[in-house]
Parts: sequence; C-alpha cells; structure tokens
Amino acid sequence: MPIDETLAGYSNLAFKTAFVIYVLVLAMLIVQYASARSRQTAEKELVTVGGGDAPAAPGRIAESPRSPLPERLGNMAFSVLFVAIGLHLAAIVLRGFATHRFPLGNMYEFITMATAAAAVTGVVFMHERRYRSMWVFLLAPILILMFLAGQVLYADAAPVVPALKSYWLPIHVTVVSIGSGIFMLSGVASLLFLFRLRQPEGQESSNVLGAMARRLPDARALDRLAYKTTIVGFPLFGCGVILGAIWAESAWGRFWGWDPKETVSFIAWVVYAAYLHARATSGWRDTKAAWINVAGFVAMLFNLFIINIVVSGLHSYAGLN
Repeated sequence: MPIDETLAGYSNLAFKTAFVIYVLVLAMLIVQYASARSRQTAEKELVTVGGGDAPAAPGRIAESPRSPLPERLGNMAFSVLFVAIGLHLAAIVLRGFATHRFPLGNMYEFITMATAAAAVTGVVFMHERRYRSMWVFLLAPILILMFLAGQVLYADAAPVVPALKSYWLPIHVTVVSIGSGIFMLSGVASLLFLFRLRQPEGQESSNVLGAMARRLPDARALDRLAYKTTIVGFPLFGCGVILGAIWAESAWGRFWGWDPKETVSFIAWVVYAAYLHARATSGWRDTKAAWINVAGFVAMLFNLFIINIVVSGLHSYAGLN
C-alpha cells in the first residue's frame, strides 16, 4: 500500500511539537528545582524570626499565602507534561497508520517508542511529589535521544525491508523498546542515588554539586526506585530477547548465532540479572549494586548506538542513508 504522506507529515509535526513542549516542561522544572533550596531556607528563617503565623485580625478571614512563582511553574509543568506525552504517543500512532505497519522499522521509530516508554514509566513511578525534582534528570536524556532521532537518525516514512515483514516485528521490538525505556529511568535513578550519597542529610552543602544533591529525594528512595523499575524492565527485556531468538529461528533457521546485537543484548540482560542479585546480597546492595545497574544502562546505550550504527550484522536495520 502507498505511504500516506499527509499522516506522515502529521506524525512528524506531533513529534516536533512534543519535543518543544518537553523542552518547555524541562525549563519550568529547572526553575523550580533551582529555587527549592532558597525557598526552604526562607521558610525556616520566617519561622525562626516570626515565631509562627500571626493571628488574623478579628472579623477578617485569614488569606492563605500565594505559592511562589517557581512552585506554580512546577505545578504547571506537570499539566503540560501530559500534553507532550499525548503528542509523543500520537506521533507513533500516526506513523503506523501512514506506513500501514507497526512503527518500529528503524532507529528513529525505535527511539521514539523507547523515549515515550520512559516518559510514561516516569508518570507511573514518579507521581509522588517527592520525585518531582527527578524529572529534570529524566527529561534531559529523553530530549537528547529525541533530538538525535529527529536530526541524525530520522528516516522517511516507508515500508520496512523484506526481512522485517513479519508478525514478530510488533511483538519482539515493542517489548524490547518498552524494556529499554524502563531501564532508562532505572539507570537515571541509580546515577542520582550515587550522586545523592555524596551529600548526606543533615550536612550543609559546601558547593554547587552538594546543593544540587540535597534537592533530590533521599538516597534510599532513589535506590528503591531503581530497584522497582528494574524488577519491571528485567523480565520484559528478557522476554524480548527470547522472542527475538524465536523470530531468528523462523527467519534464519537458528535460535542463536552470536550476532553482535544478540551478544550485547544478552550481556546487558546478564548485567541486569547481576544487579538484581547484588541488590539482594548483603554488602553489595548499596553503591556496588548501583554501579552494576549503571553498567547495564551503558550496555543498553552501546547496543543502541554502536552496535546499530557502527558494527554490521544481521540486525543492521537502522534505516540510515
């Protein structure tokens, strides 16, 4: 069937608009994040000097203080965030209708799906107010990947190569892309956990990095978030690897051939298995386990870019010209 250029154009427009809105959300959250420390200090000073709230005059209703501008921007950012995610998902759906196939045939489409999965995962796992500051650090890699997808890895809407014309494409690649998006949040949480440990609670920050760390959730909350997301992403990614092996047997006549993509995917899966084991082992469950999780995240990025772009193999379907 011919490509629907109109829907393809709407898909590109939705992707670009989502990117712009994500940037706006990130800017608003950065303003709130940067003001968090000074606002907490001001509140402490007000209580110390004033000794509490002054009683309202007789016959007058006490007015509640208006939220500071950074706080209002932060609240607004989360409302706008849902608009960005909606447009992000719309770009995927419209791309699929435009090409009359599941939109996972090249790296542009894979990254679009993985970043959408990361954003949705963030909404699911970071809906509590204490995790709000983490969105600054999750949106940053999402935007970097979306920029690379749109500017460097973009491929025009077109039919997939014959090797990908299989019912296994939506099953295998969807599971892997969603698992990759979940691992993105897990990796960010472990990196922030290691960063947060550099500034324990109750100590005054002596530099900019220390002040940034104190605005994050406490280290234990970050460690638990990394663990919970890996618990979800690990079986998903493992199922994706297994489904890929089944597809390989159907397409190439063998379940496993140690193709570079297969090998690095298996290594990444083993690294995440090691993280889960270390997380449950006494003496390893803190910084050592977190570093293993970071290593798994690095392996996923290596698999996404180096293996797909630099190394040639049976999985060379990046869609780059």
